[in-house]
Amino acid sequence: MTILLRILLVAVMAGCCADANARVTAHKDVVPDGYNFWIHQPDDSAARARPLIIFLHGSSLCGTNLDRVRNYGCLSALEAGRKVDAFLLAPQNPGGSWKPKRVMNTLQWVINHFNVDTTRISVVGMSLGGYGTIDFVAEYPDKVAAAMAICGGGTASSFKQLNQVPMWIIHGLADRAVSVKESRKVVESMRQADASTPLLRYDEWPGIDHGQPARVLYMTELYQWLLSHSTADSPRQVNRDIEISPAKMKSAYKDLDSSKLRKHRGVVAKKKRRTTKK
Repeated sequence: MTILLRILLVAVMAGCCADANARVTAHKDVVPDGYNFWIHQPDDSAARARPLIIFLHGSSLCGTNLDRVRNYGCLSALEAGRKVDAFLLAPQNPGGSWKPKRVMNTLQWVINHFNVDTTRISVVGMSLGGYGTIDFVAEYPDKVAAAMAICGGGTASSFKQLNQVPMWIIHGLADRAVSVKESRKVVESMRQADASTPLLRYDEWPGIDHGQPARVLYMTELYQWLLSHSTADSPRQVNRDIEISPAKMKSAYKDLDSSKLRKHRGVVAKKKRRTTKK
């Protein structure tokens, strides 16, 4: 399937697919050296393989109360009515930096128990989750169809592997919790490895602070962009047609049920992200 055809198909699935029978379930202490997690199953998910999106949260949602993971982000968007014809895996980090191996162990458990299309696994993370996204892709580039890292950075020993994956990095220039320099370090390292960075989209947003980009996690365009990629694409391509911008971000909630939107509690970190690096 061409990337253009997939964009059109995903636009339909992400905007209006029926999911009255979709289920969100919690799983605790089932993955050795993994994370506790939520899994969203689309309706009739056993009938055919579906893509899977991994959501890595920020430091404010760390802990052992799994319900905190629903306070903002992808699960919150689904609860408020965002329709996504894909599995959503939302692990909880108990504290400290995200560990790529533990994320992979959790992902592998889900693959073993659900009908996942393993060519269409994507990951998105914000703040601490942005670091986790970068580090996970750097460790497992062959497993990831696409990734978006929002107002984060990276702690991997090398970022050259990121050039193998359609990658969208977004950072606000008014971010005082995690400096834009953190994303710039990652991008500069990618460019040193390959000056053309053909699969990279990199945006710096003037006037945008650390908390505002949480709105991206509620936008139909985010899910359309992630789901428009596959590891089976040959050659690999990055979708540059779907737009996500501060202007579009303002209307992120317009088609959602406001009564079901949870407040974005604690999205802005109290300290700089560097205190939770590896």
